Amino acid sequence: MYENVVVSADWLASRLDEVRVIDVRDAWEYDGIGHVPGAVSVPFETFRSEAGDEGMLPGAETWESLLSDAGVGSDDDVVAYDDTHGVFAARFLVAAELYGHPPERLHLLDGDYSAWNRDHETTSESPSPTATSYSVREPEHSPLVDYETVRAALDEPDTTVVDTRDPEEYAEGHLPGAVNLDWRELVDDETRGLKPESELTDALADVGVTPDARVILYCNTARRISHTYVVLRSLGYADVGFYEGSLTEWTERGGPLETA
Repeated sequence: MYENVVVSADWLASRLDEVRVIDVRDAWEYDGIGHVPGAVSVPFETFRSEAGDEGMLPGAETWESLLSDAGVGSDDDVVAYDDTHGVFAARFLVAAELYGHPPERLHLLDGDYSAWNRDHETTSESPSPTATSYSVREPEHSPLVDYETVRAALDEPDTTVVDTRDPEEYAEGHLPGAVNLDWRELVDDETRGLKPESELTDALADVGVTPDARVILYCNTARRISHTYVVLRSLGYADVGFYEGSLTEWTERGGPLETA
């Protein structure tokens, strides 16, 4: 289990000089609304591409260029945030992990930008980070699972396949035997951050996701599962598969579906 996977605004405030902060909101929000001091703008659309690597990963060269320009070193501590409960920021962090950034150095700001904005100073001044030569590496333990692995897992009683989309999408068609856990069930609409740990573990256990279980996550394009993956990692769930292709690849390859 990695400590400080999900961090508070106060945690970040005490370490602003020690970490690289990435703002994945739209550029107009970064410039017009303000941002965390020192944060670098890397908008969500810049690290999503159907023409990149597997699924919607942007491609190794694109990723290296983005992080080099943002002044991120290959072993830096990185904190990412957005203004949507962390789901877009989580996607950035998962991409970083899949491209070999040490997972213990990847952090999600709990409560998104609003948590910072409530109690801490913001700025409209853009930093000028010193460019690095960021290099993609093979991760020691990649959570990626492919179509064949997911297909085989449908028949494995010890594996829980989790659909993190909303109930309406799930009802229209989902992987056979998959359970539904809308990723938003893990966040508090008022604080915009994660629910208390006891509520998280209860919600997960209700659909068969326990620390000793093997779990495979999917949604449509691997954005929403990024948030759930980060939550599970923060709770110490060790055996979590990340289906990057998700339902987009599944349907393209003729994978079976069932309706509620």
